[in-house]
Amino acid sequence: VQLQASGGGSVQTGGYLRPSCLASGRSFSGYIMDWLRQGPGKEREFVAAINWSDGSIYYADSVKGRFTMSRDNAKNTMYLQMNSLKPEDTALYSCAARQLRSTAYDYWGQGTLVTVSS
Repeated sequence: VQLQASGGGSVQTGGYLRPSCLASGRSFSGYIMDWLRQGPGKEREFVAAINWSDGSIYYADSVKGRFTMSRDNAKNTMYLQMNSLKPEDTALYSCAARQLRSTAYDYWGQGTLVTVSS
C-alpha cells in the first residue's frame, strides 16, 4: 500500500498550488483520507479530509473558503486545490489514511513541501 504526495512548490502570497496524493495497493472504501500539514516549528495539524466511501469532505477552519479537496476515483487520486495562499500555509503537506471512526492512521504518504513567500 502506498500514498504518494506530489505537487508542492514555492509561490508568493496570493498564489495557488494543487498537490495530489495517489493511493495504491488496496481499496480505500471505509477509509477517511486526510491532508495534514506541519509548518516549521509547529505541530502537525489537520487540513482537510474526505470520506472515500461517500465523498463527504471536511475542512479545518483555517483553510475553509481557500482550499478545496477533491478526488478522481478512476485514478485513485485526491487533490488539494490551494488558493489565496498565505505565508502561514508554508508546511510539509502529507496525505494519510485512517479507518472510519478511527483517529489512528494506517497509511502515510511522504509529504510534499509548500512554501509561500511574502
